[in-house]
Amino acid sequence: MIRAAQPGDEAGLLAAITALAEYEREPDAVDNSVDALTAALFGDDPAVFAHVAERDGAVVGIAIWFVTYSTWTGRHGIWLEDLFVYESERGRGYGVALLASLAAVCVNRGYARLEWTVLDWNAPSIAFYRSLGARPMDEWTTQRLVGDDLAALADR
Repeated sequence: MIRAAQPGDEAGLLAAITALAEYEREPDAVDNSVDALTAALFGDDPAVFAHVAERDGAVVGIAIWFVTYSTWTGRHGIWLEDLFVYESERGRGYGVALLASLAAVCVNRGYARLEWTVLDWNAPSIAFYRSLGARPMDEWTTQRLVGDDLAALADR
């Protein structure tokens, strides 16, 4: 079953986020918590959203996303921050179903795009995305400021 995340899913979401970090070779990178997820997803003015794949009452896959805006199209879109299905659950259609649920949100709301990044070395995921019709944005490179560099720029 694919559904919007609801209060009570936070521990399952955090476990999947942690498993994703391990898969992406960054096991110590997660600094999130159940409380932070509760505030982000279910607080007074949520700016992040999630869908979950649920099997036998357990979260077996997640799609965490937020709304974007394209100045070129003049319309909103969805940025998929994380898509993850536990390895033991892959091949059951959960990944396709999670992406289809986000595509449906885009279509129903008139959003122009569904976008995300994937690690260069993640050949299985890249092949999966291509099979769905996703196209790479080869001319674009993600940029990021964090920590001291972020603070230094803020102080300028």
